[in-house]
Amino acid sequence: MVLNAPQYPGGLEMRVFVNHMTGDEDPRLDEVREIDGLNHYIGMKSLYDAAQLEQAISVPGIIVMAVALVVTAFFRRRWVWLLAVPALVFPVVFLGDLAFWLNYYGQNLDPYAPLSSAIGPFTPTILGEGIIGQFSTTAYVSPGWIMATVASVLVLGALLLRGFEHRRSRQER
Repeated sequence: MVLNAPQYPGGLEMRVFVNHMTGDEDPRLDEVREIDGLNHYIGMKSLYDAAQLEQAISVPGIIVMAVALVVTAFFRRRWVWLLAVPALVFPVVFLGDLAFWLNYYGQNLDPYAPLSSAIGPFTPTILGEGIIGQFSTTAYVSPGWIMATVASVLVLGALLLRGFEHRRSRQER
């Protein structure tokens, strides 16, 4: 996500990963903290408090998904394809969870915040362009999400090929 405003000519960038958030790696400016400070004025909770459970379980969860895919590749049981379901839905679940937290934070503003009368509850844009007060935002998916989506499509393709192969071998018997 990139946040643009007159006082930030280069914009502020925030990248959301499965287990943390970061800015654009400019050592002179902690952009997530800067965005968090701006959000404070409209009554939004700290970004650092969002999705703590998801961040804590994300890396172990991805490892478990990878192991489950390996098991799926080597075993030919009827039910084994179910082990691939988490990897299939992971990109959609990630965006869905991000949308949940954006909505939750945007709709639950502190009514006593300094600028609470200027900005009412809103839902930040998850993809595309949006406007919040004097700020314009552009939100987009990163290469990591695109790779996860491609991996999900490849897993789906592999499962479909295995299903066709299984049907064909049963018909030949």
